[in-house]
Amino acid sequence: METETETEMRNGESLDAKSWRFKGNPDLNLASDLTVRGVLNVLRENLDRNDPRPVIPMGHGDPSPFPSFRTAAVAEDAVCAAVRSAKLNGYSSTVGIPSARRAVAEYLSKDLPYKLSPDDVFMTSGCTQALEAIITVLAHPNANILLPRPGFPYYEARAGFSQLEFRHFDLLPEKDWEVDLAAVEAIADENTVAIAIINEGNPCGNVFKYQHLKKIAETARKLGILVISDEVYHHLSFGDNPFVPMGVFGSIVPVVTLGSISKRWIVPGWRLGWLVTTDPNGILKKHGIVASIEGFLNITSDPVTFLQGALPQILENTPNDFFEGIKSTLKECSNILYDRCKEIPCITCPSKPEGSMFAMVKLDLSLLDGIKDDIHFCTELAEEESVIVLPGIAVGLKNWLRVTFAVEPSSLDDGFKRIKAFCERRMRKH
Repeated sequence: METETETEMRNGESLDAKSWRFKGNPDLNLASDLTVRGVLNVLRENLDRNDPRPVIPMGHGDPSPFPSFRTAAVAEDAVCAAVRSAKLNGYSSTVGIPSARRAVAEYLSKDLPYKLSPDDVFMTSGCTQALEAIITVLAHPNANILLPRPGFPYYEARAGFSQLEFRHFDLLPEKDWEVDLAAVEAIADENTVAIAIINEGNPCGNVFKYQHLKKIAETARKLGILVISDEVYHHLSFGDNPFVPMGVFGSIVPVVTLGSISKRWIVPGWRLGWLVTTDPNGILKKHGIVASIEGFLNITSDPVTFLQGALPQILENTPNDFFEGIKSTLKECSNILYDRCKEIPCITCPSKPEGSMFAMVKLDLSLLDGIKDDIHFCTELAEEESVIVLPGIAVGLKNWLRVTFAVEPSSLDDGFKRIKAFCERRMRKH
């Protein structure tokens, strides 16, 4: 017969297990729940495995599996050449390979009224690590940061984990998702250190106008805070408003720009990004921000060397036809989304997306029977129609939906047909 000691050992414990002093960090569990990935994983668990139809992923921003969104041949060739060169098998400098930093500085300077230095550029493992770096750098006792609502929830998750208080300002759907600048001034105080914006917009698909960006810069200057400009979707605008980098206003307010090749080149899995300081007045260096960024990168992993080595060729030699083709497809998909939403009474898209890969659409639950909220809607939709859409609460707006339109056009159209069928079945009978 098995003894009590043997039973405990089989279960991974021992007689003195109560003396173990370690345990998992509960903040990490909470942070995971706040991410888009965490919510999408829950939705996938509700898919009907017996549904013969393909799952249509309209909940995340990775169009790379679809034929219409394959990356440029130039980018693929540059990576292959970098690997075969055998010159990039060693460690990278913690701030990035000099040729990669120089290439990013030259690439971004094309859109700015002043020239960036390679020393202004810090290479990162995707835009996510750039975000982690600046949030960690700004986190100190009593500090707070201003974040958009709706927004990208990784900011909240990372700030919470770093014990940096976050406060929300609203983006206004009736004004094409512009920042509520009056609210920004109302929620800021003497402990506010930064305001974050995402342009082009995730999750709203908006593109901020030049004059509005200037007002944001002037507001930040008035408050004495820096601007974090998340531009991972840069130059994916296909509407009337051209993309304007926040760095244009670096002489008004110090700007930390976050970016990567993930979205414009459709290679999110390559994990190559950058953090760039646009600060001609030298304010960030004077206040220790630059030294702290370097310090953070000294204790974290470096981006892959051969991707950094390929970056100059990718940035310099990708033909414009590739970018125009991607934008043309995104515009086609945006039109499909906007037009199909008009055919579904319980869904409203307040403004046609003009950039990025997303749109926010509002649910009218009063027209639906048996649907409690946006999470319930998305869970039932996944189970019944094998369509994944992100509930708006995941990005800060309850009873809205964030819909990804960077999907093969035929699949997107099929997805909306399924959403329409689902809504018709659930439509409240009058």
